[in-house]
Amino acid sequence: MELIPVIDLMGGAVVHARRGARDAYRPIETPLCAGAGPLDVADGLLALGAFRTLYIADLDAIAGKGGHDAVLGRLAARHPALALWVDAGEANPEALARRVAQGPGRPVVGSESLASPDAAVEALAAGGGVLSLDYGPEGPRGPAELHARPSLWPDAVIVMTLARVGAGEGPDLDRLGDILARAEGRRVYAAGGVRDAADLHRLADLGIAGVLLASALHDGRLSRQDIGAFTG
Repeated sequence: MELIPVIDLMGGAVVHARRGARDAYRPIETPLCAGAGPLDVADGLLALGAFRTLYIADLDAIAGKGGHDAVLGRLAARHPALALWVDAGEANPEALARRVAQGPGRPVVGSESLASPDAAVEALAAGGGVLSLDYGPEGPRGPAELHARPSLWPDAVIVMTLARVGAGEGPDLDRLGDILARAEGRRVYAAGGVRDAADLHRLADLGIAGVLLASALHDGRLSRQDIGAFTG
């Protein structure tokens, strides 16, 4: 199972994401580095283990307030062997095809950014993207048919339980189990709620392909030894 650190970008800084309440996010305070600069935070996270992928949520781009592609370009240049997964709220097929072809990063298509199942088909037709099935406290976000029909999903699917992001309540094992049972061999990634190494092992035993991590890395609940057990 792959461990994937996460950084959430807003206003040029990395912010502390909690329960999906984006208006309340504030610049992160972490023992991994001084300040909340994206390159510094990324360096601090990558120093914890041999991670292969970094997930970036560009919250300004998602909100239609510009984006951080220049920062992502510098990050890619600084860590050329690192794969970047980028959620910039992109749902336009042309924009997604451009990111696939030119970068920076591999696009993540969030279900909350899609207006209809047809829009999902068009967005994912660019190929190379990762689908994020987004779940808020109210339930599935985006087209209900997209959540219900695995035939619409690409080969990599994130289950994003926003109410558990930064909450330390544990992964949503029931939802993950349901998605896995319907995924027809697709790789399923968990996002939200990981507390400790025991949660990682539960997810691995469930058959999860990878897990997105932030708070448990910053506050030390996952040690270098815990991380090394999965990253080598």
